[in-house]
Amino acid sequence: MALLLGIDTGGTFTDAVLYDESSGVVAKAKSLTTHHDLAIGVGGAVGAVLEQSRIDPAAIALVSLSTTLATNAMVEGQGGRVGLVYIGFDAADAERPDLKAALGGDPVLLIGGGHDAMGHQRAPLDAVTLAAEVKLLAPSLTGFAVTGRFAVLDPSHEIAAREILRRETGLPVTCGHELSAKLDGPKRALTCVLNARLIHLLEALIAATEGRLSVLGISAPLMVVRGDGSLVAAEVAKTKPIETIFSGPAASAVGGAFLARAPDALVSDIGGTTTDVVVLREGRPRIDPAGALIGGFRTMVEAIAIRTCGLGGDSELMLEQHGLESHLKLGPRRAVPLSLLAIEHGELVHGTLERQLRADLPNELFGRFALRLNPSRAELPALEAEVLARLEKGPQAADKLIQNRRELNALQRLVNRRLAIMASLTPSDAAHGLGLHQAWDKEAAAKGMLLFSRRRNAMGLPFAETPDILARLIIATLTRRSAEFLLECALAEDGFREAGLSRHALAAAALDGHSGLVRIGLSLTTPVVGLGASAATYYGDIAGLVGAPSLVPEHAEVANAVGAVVGGVHVSAEVKVLQPVEGIFRVFTRGGTRDITDISEALAFAEVTARAQAEAEALQAGAAAVETSVAVEQKKAVAEGREIFVEALVTARASGRPRISG
Repeated sequence: MALLLGIDTGGTFTDAVLYDESSGVVAKAKSLTTHHDLAIGVGGAVGAVLEQSRIDPAAIALVSLSTTLATNAMVEGQGGRVGLVYIGFDAADAERPDLKAALGGDPVLLIGGGHDAMGHQRAPLDAVTLAAEVKLLAPSLTGFAVTGRFAVLDPSHEIAAREILRRETGLPVTCGHELSAKLDGPKRALTCVLNARLIHLLEALIAATEGRLSVLGISAPLMVVRGDGSLVAAEVAKTKPIETIFSGPAASAVGGAFLARAPDALVSDIGGTTTDVVVLREGRPRIDPAGALIGGFRTMVEAIAIRTCGLGGDSELMLEQHGLESHLKLGPRRAVPLSLLAIEHGELVHGTLERQLRADLPNELFGRFALRLNPSRAELPALEAEVLARLEKGPQAADKLIQNRRELNALQRLVNRRLAIMASLTPSDAAHGLGLHQAWDKEAAAKGMLLFSRRRNAMGLPFAETPDILARLIIATLTRRSAEFLLECALAEDGFREAGLSRHALAAAALDGHSGLVRIGLSLTTPVVGLGASAATYYGDIAGLVGAPSLVPEHAEVANAVGAVVGGVHVSAEVKVLQPVEGIFRVFTRGGTRDITDISEALAFAEVTARAQAEAEALQAGAAAVETSVAVEQKKAVAEGREIFVEALVTARASGRPRISG
């Protein structure tokens, strides 16, 4: 059977899995994700699985990549500068708050043209104005987004505008009708703008990945995981990078379902930065009907319904004072674990921690280091620029870097802007201290815990008597917070969306196992599938708190990379049928409209068209062969005692396994 290579780029690690279709996982490896150049981490992980397996790289028949690139770029406000060509809309439409925020000052061209709700042309496309304006804008842009009024019914103006833009500028162009068949022009324009902004980023990643694979002797076709868990050919993904939003979590959900053989479950993937929870129904992750919400923008992109909490193995650990009580606070921000920082900067970490352990009084900056993360592309205030410049030579102990409260605030602002990151004590360090993890520097973790345990509580006493007590408290805090989050996700799925329900006094009593005159209990009805490198460490206890079976399948630590190769190609195509006047049924297709006088003939034509479009797009997306199903949804109204056809939506779904080489 074929050998398949799955790759996932996560916030902390890049995972690779070599998968045999007949025998399962052959080899697996992790490499630290290299955020400045993701292809380096990809090369490290892939090189490791090749070395483990000793296979001929030419024997690999397919490579599939899941990536956080699109998600991270949107969250961090990265991407190119694009121009929106808005056909048939007026200035007020361009002022819609979400669209205006997504544009962020990028230019808008209001061009005459567009169609009405029945697909009739409202005005001819103003091609002359468009050609003249884009020549002036092109030198300052990386691409264009084109959205026409009711272009989902008749895309001809968007298509004509795309040809003009390509001819006059040579820049990439995204058309709204290619991303969604749903109405709501401004929302489609927002999705289109975000997609156009990401194109050059995903192109660069795919090119770099293909280059690294070529160096390693791998020439197999490359697929990319979409946000709904399906696969698409890399060449197609380049034009629709926004569809890779939630690519990583989607791959985890698919991989978790495959490995655990659990058709209905809560899949909980604990990473370094976040915990992602996805509901599985009949072996597939549930799709968010409202569209993917990312970076504060609600898009028209199909993606898994995912809930994310800023809680992971690398969550920053802080001490909070509440009156006379002191509590541990985890996250939501990620920190570099001390045990990991010590791998590359052992002299700095050990020397600093030993110096601080000799101090008479603890300091809030003890046990913390600062690292430069990304170069700034914008001019910074003087104090922030000065603090950032001090990090150019490498990580610095925070108590040596920071001289006063103003500088500390400046450092926090740099961290918030992802220009710097802190290294400090984390749950990963606690796990190393207790011998639960052994990948990094256990001695650095032990020193960090001893230092933190000496911090003073609200009563002026050491927070923990021993480092081991502190480590167990950290793990218990992570376990409890994770159980609360699982419970919150399950309650929301059942329709109970009131904030804080999982921390209500009764819910807390249930998690504590209270049993007095009243026995209080809460339990899940489906198993919890725990994924991630640390899942085996935590999820037995986490699932136990919520009264659910815990499934931590073999290879749970690389389930995302497994999901990248076991998924399939899934493509949907929609054709709408309206009745503009009684007795005329208008079918709207990508190639134009057709009026038919018989409803049965109109629906049959719509079904044939939708089926052909879905199958063609599935093959283009990389499917070897496809199976297609068609669903018809009709809306009717009753007037004067008789039923009247209003509209119909014909949806064809084509699915198949990806083509492989050899």
